[in-house]
Amino acid sequence: MTRLPNGGRIEVICGCMFSGKTEELLRRLNHVRLARQTLVVYTPRRDTRYRTGNLASHNGQTISAISVSTIQEIVAHVPEGVSVAAIDEVQFLESDPAAVVSGCQTLADRGIRVIVAGLDQDFRAKPFSIVSELMAVAEQVDKLFAICVECGAYATRSQRLIDGKPAPHSAPVIAVGGLELYQARCRVCYEVGEG
Repeated sequence: MTRLPNGGRIEVICGCMFSGKTEELLRRLNHVRLARQTLVVYTPRRDTRYRTGNLASHNGQTISAISVSTIQEIVAHVPEGVSVAAIDEVQFLESDPAAVVSGCQTLADRGIRVIVAGLDQDFRAKPFSIVSELMAVAEQVDKLFAICVECGAYATRSQRLIDGKPAPHSAPVIAVGGLELYQARCRVCYEVGEG
């Protein structure tokens, strides 16, 4: 495989729900387009909040994307000569963390700038291992924050609510949703669910 002259790299954009991860990804991709670089964008198939085939932020910005389930689909699909491969909601890929890291490393070793965005913590405030492992090998990591809906402080946690109450720890880790399921909360206002 031919390496691009600038070499590859991995960039991670992470944070809690409503911190602007996808908006930042879209901003970077806009710069890529302005620089007339070739790009390809992927979204996990299980992220069904918005129209399939689009990368969309909570504020309505969109760009065309390819829906995939695994990192292997991405590695096999990236066309020769692509400069940038972007993956939104990387924590939703149905691959084990080591496979995702290996796949992103493979793309970067091909000379591709790999930009991933994803949640750094689940609703229980535990690290998403896919994102934390990518952070360890990335050339650039940007952690974003939201504003706590309870007190206005910097929010770093994604509070999942079920019927207005904190979701129990026994709830499934993956539950795709937006404002109807989640709130941005700071460390102090974040509540641990029972069970």
